[in-house]
Amino acid sequence: MNGPFVAIVLILIILLAISVTWLFSHRQSAADAEIGTLRQDVQTALMAHSQAMNNQLTQVTQTVLQQLGQVNSSLQDGLASSGALVSQAQSAVASELRNSQEVLARLGKQLGEIQQAGRDLSNATQTLQTVLGGAKTRGSLGEVALETLLADALPFSTYETQYRFLTGAIVDAVIRAGDKMIVIDSKFPLESYRRLVDSGEEARKEFFQAVRKHADSIAEKYILQNEGTLDVALMFVPSEGVYYELLMTSDAKLGRLDDYCRGRGIFAVSPNTLHAYLSAILTGLKGMQVAENARHLLAGLAGLQSQLDSFAKMYGTLGNHLHHAQQCHDDAGRKLDRVQDNIEQMAQGALPETPAPALEAAKS
Repeated sequence: MNGPFVAIVLILIILLAISVTWLFSHRQSAADAEIGTLRQDVQTALMAHSQAMNNQLTQVTQTVLQQLGQVNSSLQDGLASSGALVSQAQSAVASELRNSQEVLARLGKQLGEIQQAGRDLSNATQTLQTVLGGAKTRGSLGEVALETLLADALPFSTYETQYRFLTGAIVDAVIRAGDKMIVIDSKFPLESYRRLVDSGEEARKEFFQAVRKHADSIAEKYILQNEGTLDVALMFVPSEGVYYELLMTSDAKLGRLDDYCRGRGIFAVSPNTLHAYLSAILTGLKGMQVAENARHLLAGLAGLQSQLDSFAKMYGTLGNHLHHAQQCHDDAGRKLDRVQDNIEQMAQGALPETPAPALEAAKS
């Protein structure tokens, strides 16, 4: 606070001196001596104040330098702490960079695996297309898929594959429902579907005709009620996409393809819908098994009832015999008591009061 105050006082003094010098410069020459004296006094005062201000400035400078030293020391300590923080931050950043590099390496490896899997899938698709190029192979794949679904959904004793009719026709599978059979064919004309996919709607009519002829063939060859089949059959379509196209296909004269097949007693089923059919059939088979068990149980109960009736009759006869025996036993007991009484009277020398019945009882 002293340093700035002295500086202000000094500035005021200087201004005062300048003002006085300027004012008295225009006065009469008589005042020059006084002005010189005043100037000398002002210079002396200024020198004194200047010396005092220099001393104060020196003290302030020393104080400021001391404080600056303390600030510098604090800054150095802070910089040392900051250096440790910077080092830790650098270590953390380096660790994150290493982790990022590892993640990027794993992602690169996984991307390579995905690309390899894509190439393998492409090769497998090409191989599958090559395999599906032959009608016989397609039929075999349909049969394998059908057998797998049957094995997963039904007990082995309820179905049979490659069943031969008396006519010589061989159907892919039959499901036995009591004394009846449900036939399933899996030889769907996939070649017409491939042309539909390649050529578009132009091949829709050809697809309709191919499926219609196949349904007619199933109805003619496999619906044989004189050999125990039901009046319906299942046409297995081994792909959901093909099944969708079948449902969407129609003809201007014959109507919807699915309706035409059902009219012939042929129900088209995909892998998913076949599983639903098989679940319903399995439920029916279980119901038939329960009914059969109930019939056996009723037959057994009828036999048991007959045995119970016979036993009741024998038990009644035995009861009658026991009743008669009890009556005979009671009569014999009474007669024995009378005989004993007569014997006791005879032993005492007295004749019985009624000798005739006593003798009669003795004879009996």
